Amino acid sequence: MSDKLGDIIYISLPEELSREIGSLQIDPERMLPVEVTGGQDRYDLHDLSWEQIVSAMLKILAYAPDHEDADYYREFVLAVTPRAVEELTETAIIKARNGDLGLAEEIFLALRGLKPDDQVSAINLALVSEQQADAASRLGEIQVEREYIDRTYQLYQEILGSDDALPDAHLNAAFFFVKQNDYERAVECFAYYVDHGTDEDKRSESREMIREIRSRNLLDTLFKEAYDFIRMGREVEGIEKIRSFLTSYPTVWNGWFLLGWGLRRLGRYSEARDAFQTSLEHGPRQTDTLNEMAICELELENFDEAQKLLVEAVSMEPENTKIISNLGIVALKTGDTDQAAAYFRTVLEIEPNDRAAAAYLEQLRDE
Repeated sequence: MSDKLGDIIYISLPEELSREIGSLQIDPERMLPVEVTGGQDRYDLHDLSWEQIVSAMLKILAYAPDHEDADYYREFVLAVTPRAVEELTETAIIKARNGDLGLAEEIFLALRGLKPDDQVSAINLALVSEQQADAASRLGEIQVEREYIDRTYQLYQEILGSDDALPDAHLNAAFFFVKQNDYERAVECFAYYVDHGTDEDKRSESREMIREIRSRNLLDTLFKEAYDFIRMGREVEGIEKIRSFLTSYPTVWNGWFLLGWGLRRLGRYSEARDAFQTSLEHGPRQTDTLNEMAICELELENFDEAQKLLVEAVSMEPENTKIISNLGIVALKTGDTDQAAAYFRTVLEIEPNDRAAAAYLEQLRDE
């Protein structure tokens, strides 16, 4: 059983508490879980409340949904708190919006355990998992990011594997697959929404995404292989594949971005910068491209150029901590330690767990 359940004890209810709650007959002989704080050996039964029991049941349903008493716990929770699904969903969404992704994840896990057939909770859990991947990426935690991406893939595979998967599940999955450069799956999901979705604006957007992916030849096998090679750390092979792709499709900006990404990971900064510049010439001035190009300029000690690119990027995404942190590094390189410290403090205000920013601030204090 999960370590998450270490604060749960099991108790027998006194006979006098045997009663009906709605359609549920509480059985005093059945052991019930209670979530305790301050250590199991210090728990006082006089402090017992229905909320502690419900909280423990929800936690078990979150982390051990196959528990032998899971069905009883589901019935119990819904009897004691008939609006549990609505209230928990609202709470989890608010927590996710406020950046408390860990708690949002736990609540959506509990909702999946409480209502296993409810697709909405599964979709929300996938969205939170994707947010957690993004947060790990901002912190530079590549392995953690990969784990959350893999988990999101698994969640969408489970959701879309259902015969009655909601159209919105396909649409959310499509945008996730686009972010992962998995364009074949993305097109399949966008096409499903076009055929089955009811929101005309979303259907129109899905058609446009399909048209754009196909017009840029992003379904080409070489493009997919290049991305996979570079992502797995086989940059030389990936660069070879993407160069072959660009021979046939020289104006596809995504291809030039992929080439720049691979070259930058190999430390070939001048070539990478040129590839990112070509990407900007053929495509949008998006923050990822500007940030990657700025990293190259930084490594080439072209600090003014790096700063210009990062200032443009941060004007588009004011809370992008990767960009703000890179601005701090530029300030450090140019000797403006006060400005550097200000940037790193800003990063920590947005992402309190950013270890790199904390380390830079500590270094500045020591100096």
